[in-house]
Amino acid sequence: MTTGMQEPEEGEEAAVEMADSSAPQEGTGGISIGVLTGGAVAAGAGATAEDRSRRAGLPAPVPSSHESGRPRAVPPAVSGGVSIGVMAGGAAASGPHARALDASTQVIDASPELLTAVRTLREQLHLLSPSDEITEVDAQLAGTEEEIDAVGQVRRDRLQRLRGRLELGATAAAGLASAAAVVQQITQLLGSQG
Repeated sequence: MTTGMQEPEEGEEAAVEMADSSAPQEGTGGISIGVLTGGAVAAGAGATAEDRSRRAGLPAPVPSSHESGRPRAVPPAVSGGVSIGVMAGGAAASGPHARALDASTQVIDASPELLTAVRTLREQLHLLSPSDEITEVDAQLAGTEEEIDAVGQVRRDRLQRLRGRLELGATAAAGLASAAAVVQQITQLLGSQG
């Protein structure tokens, strides 16, 4: 099978590599996907798939089947292959030399409330006794603030790491009311997919 790169149209979220189904190869398996909203897919002897896209916002909701209103069923797997019901970004590869790499970045529009909460927490951190943990939290907050100031968005993984650090409660920073406000804002931005 051969793979080709489909360049994103203006406004599309990601480039998608798809296997050319017109050239099947016996015994290599394949990939069956019900819904693909971004990412990279490859199948075949020298298969490789790579997604380095930058996606803004939360992933699109999963389309439901018209009859039941429930998510679509996972398509049947191809012999020796992979079956994916819904793929919203990422990378999948199938075959003897399969390789998949997801180096994509998902960014979320940052709310003014998050920026205010981050700045307030940074100010309050300076009132605490210096420690390695406080320095680390301050550095994470500074990176978040700089990213929001620069582009009005923040990387999803950055928010997840910051929330995890503040929810651990292992530092004096986690006990501050302003830390709880940052966690609350991050949780709202990430929604149920956080």
